[in-house]
Amino acid sequence: LALRVANLPAGDGEGPRLELELSSRGDRVPARVALPPTGDAPPPVVLLVHGLGGSRDAAYMQMARRWVSEGAAVATLDLPLHGARANAKMGERLAASAPRALRGEPLDGVEQILWTELARQAVLDLRRLLDALAQLPQVDASRVAYVGFSLGGLLGCALCGADPRPRAAAIAVAGTPPDGAALALSAWVERIAPRPLLFVNAERDETIPREAALRLHAAARGPADVAWFASGHADLPGAALKRIWQFVRAHVGLDGAGAR
Repeated sequence: LALRVANLPAGDGEGPRLELELSSRGDRVPARVALPPTGDAPPPVVLLVHGLGGSRDAAYMQMARRWVSEGAAVATLDLPLHGARANAKMGERLAASAPRALRGEPLDGVEQILWTELARQAVLDLRRLLDALAQLPQVDASRVAYVGFSLGGLLGCALCGADPRPRAAAIAVAGTPPDGAALALSAWVERIAPRPLLFVNAERDETIPREAALRLHAAARGPADVAWFASGHADLPGAALKRIWQFVRAHVGLDGAGAR
């Protein structure tokens, strides 16, 4: 694994962090690991992944600061065609075709290739990040939980179905189209079992059709919790984030500190 690491001290409102550059199928992937205050042992890791149009620096990703303050390292990256890897033209095609992709409606040839390649590259990038975490003495890569929002949630189903390293997965405001569609990843959800799985969804989600969310839930074959909250896609309440954090900390060995 080709890996470049820059160790940055705490400052400017941030705790200590590692800035990474991974090599993934010839692509350079920027990633970051935010570290908690010094402790007696390397901390567990939350792999936190943004949604369509977001990045590792998106405002809603700042929720992770509390998780770091409570003892977890948080690893993030920019998905393909997002953040530092953005391509304006391709990003516009993704955004325009996303509603049809989620409904399982026909995509043109370029859109089909775009979504298929994005999913393939993203899962590979995330696996490379897991590889990188295993090389870092600052974290305990044997205790990893996955948290993904929207597109990051759907891609997390594929990652966790393909890779046994995440101990548990929290999938928020995500759904899957019918089998055969470009983003139909329900077959991977089945493979997450018997690891714990949490689905968090919004009752007034204007982006993810309810049937797409239910299709994802139904694909689970192991212990899966489902929590619905009275919100829209982009405004999950604090109670939803608390539910995710309680789930994560229980499965990475942080419960001894007590939920706050």
